[in-house]
Parts: sequence; C-alpha cells; structure tokens
Amino acid sequence: MRKTTYLLPILVILVAAALSSVFIVDEREKALVLQFGRVVTVKEDPGLAFKIPLIQEVVAYDDRILSREVGPLEITPLDDRRLVVDAFARYRIADVKQFRQAVGTGGIELAERRLDNILRAQTREVLGSVSSNDILSSDRATLMLRIRNAAISEARGLGLEVIDVRLKRTDLPQANLEATFSRMRAEREREAADEIARGEEAAQRVRAQADRTVVELVSDAKRESEIARGEADAKRNAIFATAYGADQEFFEFYRTLNAYRGALNENNTTMVMSPDGDFFNYLKTALPDQ
Repeated sequence: MRKTTYLLPILVILVAAALSSVFIVDEREKALVLQFGRVVTVKEDPGLAFKIPLIQEVVAYDDRILSREVGPLEITPLDDRRLVVDAFARYRIADVKQFRQAVGTGGIELAERRLDNILRAQTREVLGSVSSNDILSSDRATLMLRIRNAAISEARGLGLEVIDVRLKRTDLPQANLEATFSRMRAEREREAADEIARGEEAAQRVRAQADRTVVELVSDAKRESEIARGEADAKRNAIFATAYGADQEFFEFYRTLNAYRGALNENNTTMVMSPDGDFFNYLKTALPDQ
C-alpha cells in the first residue's frame, strides 16, 4: 500500500513531464525552441516535436503571407506638388531565427513598426525622385517595384521577406486639394464664360442675318405689291377708258352713282351744297315718260 502511495505521484509527474515535452507545429506556423532565451532549435516542418520540460520553451510565428497597411504619407515629388499616399505591403517571416534575434520579445508588433519605417522611408525616397505626373500615370507600377526592391534588402535584416508593395491612393493634401478645386472651378467658369460669349456673338449674327432677311423680304414684298398695284391700276384705267369710249354718257352715269354711294353713306358727316350743282344732275333729271 505504501509502495503504491509513492509510485502514483511519481507516475503523475512522469506523465506530466512527458506531455510537457511534446508540442505540435501547425502547418501554418514556424516554431523556435528557446533555452534561457537562446534559440536552440528551429522547427519549420509541421508535426510533433520535443523539448526539455521546464528548461526549454516554444515560441511560434505565423508562416503565412501577411498584410500591412501603411498610413497616409505626405511626399514631395520633383515638381514640388505635394501628394498624400496610402500604401500596403505583403510580407512573410522568412527566417524565424533572425526574426527572433532582431525583434526579441517584441514579436510581430515590433517587426511591423520597423517595417513601416522602412516602407515610409523608401516610398519617400523613390516617389521624391520623380514628378507627380509619373506617380499619377500608369508608370506607377514601376515605382512600386522600385519601392519593393529597396525595402527587400532592409527587411531582410529583420528576417522578413517583402513580397509586394502597392500604392492604394494618391491624393492632394486637403489645403492643396481645395486650392486645386478652386483653380479648376475658375478655369471651368472662364471656359463657360467664353462659350457664353461665343454663343451670344453667334446669336447676334443670326439675329442680324434674320433682321436683314426680314427687311429684304418685306422690301421685296412691298416692291412686288406696288408693281401689282400699278399693273392693276393700269388695267383698271384701261377698262375705264374702254368703257368711256364705248358709251360716254353711261360711263358718266356710272361714275356719278359711285360718287353718290360714297358721299351719301350714313357714316359721312353732313354736307351743305347748292342743289343746282353738277353733283345732283342725275337726281334732278326728269324721268322719261313711261
């Protein structure tokens, strides 16, 4: 009974020690076996691995491709046109041992802060060596490649491999943006004023042409009407002359009746004249006997 009492705690301790000496390396990770803070073993293959309990510890790092956003960065290209650039990088831990030696217990958080500094410095250096038009053009892919290649060598000292660097957004600073918008607005307003002035000028030409055409048409119409009126008067006079030559007495009688109709109209004013005048010749002539 005493022997069992002693053996059971020992067995529990041995089992606990055996379990604590075994660890699993995930396929998405790389592991370091540390002994008193010093790297003893690097475990990169997934599966079971062993360590010395209580003396050694295991630290795992992500082996996948990671992304890092680089905050807004203000740069000044060669043409002094200031720009605000947002970028992001894709990277992975290539050498976990060197990574541990570079960042110590700071881990991935410290490494990303140092990577930010590298990316910011290289972005300023590369984009500051070209004009803003180059940054905003399709050639920016070449500039991103230059930033990545420059960052690779510096990130290698951290045990990191920079896979890609991309510029997400390239804008003007807020103050410059407002000034640029104001300048663009003034330019568009000037163009609009020019277009309005040209339109008014064209409209004046059209109106002048229309007025001239109206004058010409009215003049032609009046001239043709005068010609037609003259020709009609000539025909009328010819008819009157023919009628007068055919029967002079009847023609005089007809003309006198027309004069009566015009003079004795009810709308005319009162006329005072002698009844013996020639105007009443036909009114006072005695009718022939029936």
